[in-house]
Amino acid sequence: MNMTETFESLVRAEFAPNSTYLNTAGNGLLPARTVAALHEAALLRAEGRPLTPLYEDVETCRAVYARLAGVPATRVAAGASVAAHTGVIAASLPAGAEVLTAEDDFTSVLNPFHVRGDLKVRTVPLERIAESVRPGTVLVAVSAAQSADGRIADLAALREAAHAHGARTYVDFSQSAGWLPMDADAYDFTATVSFKWLMGPHGAAFLTVPEDFGGLTPVLAGWVAAEKPWDSCYGPVGELAHSARRFDLTHALFTFAGLRRSLALVEELGVAAIHAHDVALADRFRAGLADLGHEPVPAPGSAIVSVPGLGSRQVELSESGIEVSNRAGNLRAAFHLYNTAADVDRLLEALSG
Repeated sequence: MNMTETFESLVRAEFAPNSTYLNTAGNGLLPARTVAALHEAALLRAEGRPLTPLYEDVETCRAVYARLAGVPATRVAAGASVAAHTGVIAASLPAGAEVLTAEDDFTSVLNPFHVRGDLKVRTVPLERIAESVRPGTVLVAVSAAQSADGRIADLAALREAAHAHGARTYVDFSQSAGWLPMDADAYDFTATVSFKWLMGPHGAAFLTVPEDFGGLTPVLAGWVAAEKPWDSCYGPVGELAHSARRFDLTHALFTFAGLRRSLALVEELGVAAIHAHDVALADRFRAGLADLGHEPVPAPGSAIVSVPGLGSRQVELSESGIEVSNRAGNLRAAFHLYNTAADVDRLLEALSG
């Protein structure tokens, strides 16, 4: 069996959607192995069995995600949302610090900086973010791939500009982790949710930090952030974890039980193979749109395609069994490993009518 056949057989064994599902940018489908793990986790609770395996799942998820992100597991914190991770970073900044952001980026990457009230949050078009880093910029915060339209940030240029001006970098990989190769080691901080391209349940997110923690204070730390959590359930935590686990939030155990299996599938298939598959489908869709006279938002190399003026067709498409999103009047289609050329062609056929 060649690599293509292995990829396809693994996918067929895990997914059997009842629709043409092209909305991974909203929520990824759950693999069969993940659904089974969620069921088993629920039975542990229902039957009063020890929950030890669920805590082990958290650490396995941390380790697998670390490999996907390209950093040691000691630099990965397991939390609940990107907004919470952004909040910890925002809380660490001195009053008056300048934070550079991209226009219309996802709210969770932006809002914690705004609600501080004493930071200088500067916003520029995504395409100008690297050139807009200047002396005095303390932090650049941006999504690797834009939620609204799939545009990919020029992270290499951003990295270089930030380094030249002594600014820190914070990159949200929520719309790219799982299909776009990432190197979290290249940035000071990164974050990712679990329920999109990583195909896990809701309720988990990861934060990566430098070895020295980058000046962050674990302002949300509870007992799980202790070096010895089970000895730190009462009173103030006497000793915070010596690793990024000091930034952990209380774990949604069922979520991590399922996510462990989803991350294993991503690792089995390989991000490089998933990337090639997803982008090929997106490019097929772009070519078909051109034939129909539609011009998507330019986002070369992205698995997300956003088409201006067609968002209003989302309801009728859903009624016909094709799931896409309506974002600001744009039709957004997001292609992932469980999609096929037939899915692309079905959407194009529906749009031609």
